[in-house]
Amino acid sequence: MRKLKEKSKLQKSVKDILKTLGILSAATAIGVFFRWGGLNEANIITVYILGVLITAVSTSQRIFSLVSSFISVLLFNFWFTEPRFTFKAYEPSYLTTFPIMLAAAFITSSLAERIKKQAAQSAKTAYRTQILFDTNQQLSNEQDIEGIISVTCGQLKKLLKRDIIFYKATENKLDKPVFFPFQEGKAEAEYRTEEERSVAKWAFDNNKHAGAGTKTYPDAKCQYLSVRVGQSVFGVLGIVMGEWPLDSFEKSIVLSILGECALAMQNEKVTRERAAAALMAKNEQLRANLLRSISHDLRTPLTSISGNAGILISNADSMGKEKQQQLYEDIYEDSLWLINLVENLLSVTRIEDGTMKLQLNAELLEEIVQEAVHHVEKRCKKHKLRVQLSENLILVKADARLIVQVLVNLVDNAVKYTPKGSEILIETRQEGTNAVVSVSDNGSGISDEAKEYIFEMFYTGNSHAADSRRSLWLGLALCKSILHAHGGDIFVEDCQPHGARFTFTLPAKEVQLHE
Repeated sequence: MRKLKEKSKLQKSVKDILKTLGILSAATAIGVFFRWGGLNEANIITVYILGVLITAVSTSQRIFSLVSSFISVLLFNFWFTEPRFTFKAYEPSYLTTFPIMLAAAFITSSLAERIKKQAAQSAKTAYRTQILFDTNQQLSNEQDIEGIISVTCGQLKKLLKRDIIFYKATENKLDKPVFFPFQEGKAEAEYRTEEERSVAKWAFDNNKHAGAGTKTYPDAKCQYLSVRVGQSVFGVLGIVMGEWPLDSFEKSIVLSILGECALAMQNEKVTRERAAAALMAKNEQLRANLLRSISHDLRTPLTSISGNAGILISNADSMGKEKQQQLYEDIYEDSLWLINLVENLLSVTRIEDGTMKLQLNAELLEEIVQEAVHHVEKRCKKHKLRVQLSENLILVKADARLIVQVLVNLVDNAVKYTPKGSEILIETRQEGTNAVVSVSDNGSGISDEAKEYIFEMFYTGNSHAADSRRSLWLGLALCKSILHAHGGDIFVEDCQPHGARFTFTLPAKEVQLHE
């Protein structure tokens, strides 16, 4: 790289020499034309000063404009003063003209150089601002550390035209380096050595620059800079130096981009920690709700079972058959409810942690509904259960066992939260590409406040159910999880004039009839 830069610098110098000679030749030719046209020497001097100005603007180094100023005086003396074509001058006034001409040319070139430097500095500042703006925009679109690192290193390798290596810090240790080559296919093994890693670790531990171009481990192949905000170091970035060091402008941009990178990493860390804290708080709330709800919902039926069993044991002989039968039915119903609660708990846990695998098959929706009705018939003895199926066959791709559980939970929910004698209606229909199933009742309905949270796990509403001892809404949370896993949805709405309707959808399959 150093040889390439030296070659480029030499080529630029040759071009500047040719430009200077060309401008001086053009100024002399114009001067000859002016002299032939009878114009005075002041016009010719102005042409040479203009040539010096053009030289100062068009060449890369100040030396060319200074040399041009001196040569302009010599050329004016040689071509336009008597005796011509010599470096002598008969007129004594030229002893004043030559120094003034030289001074004017020198001042003009100096002013032009200053303006050129200011313009170059302004261009660099604008370029730096644009680079930082682009980097900031790209970093703001990244949501994880890997994306932030990729954007940062990608910007730096394009800007510096050098290979970049990055060590991400995790739990106060450096991870394996990630290499970002400027040119694809470049070998990276020489930058992944233990010697290079030890330099990067020193920069990480001491929160300072190290490696090539510094006083610390100057023999390293890369210069390592810590990515930090204050005393928090998020990683170490290595820049392959080669034989050519970074100039001050490049260093300035590198530090600015690393500052943007560090801020983005810090923001990502804060966001991640807040999300973790919110999740922890939510889990704590769920656990508290679970303990409170289960302790209540288990204690009440268990107490009922224990009490009824105790009455039967103590007073079976003196108790009528109808009373005994009622106690047996109460014990049976409470035990079924406990079994259903445990099954729901296990199912929702398996779905949430991903251990439950769906057995998706093409199923007739009518058969799923009939299977669910068969499961709930005994629970609906004190309610009116009606089924209204679609006249057309509806085929769905579903795990029939889980959809049956959804219907059982919805019907069981209607039984528990409506008075005895209430009507429960199951309906099916097809709307476009979806199969639609609704379970409605004519009970007291659900408040608007409860509708917002009714599908959340362990939510307990303020509604007074017919059987208020059972307040755990776990079954609805399970229904939502099962249906979402199938690509469906569930929602609740009011029935008219009163009551509630739970409606869920499933993707329908086209029924193909073969003759």
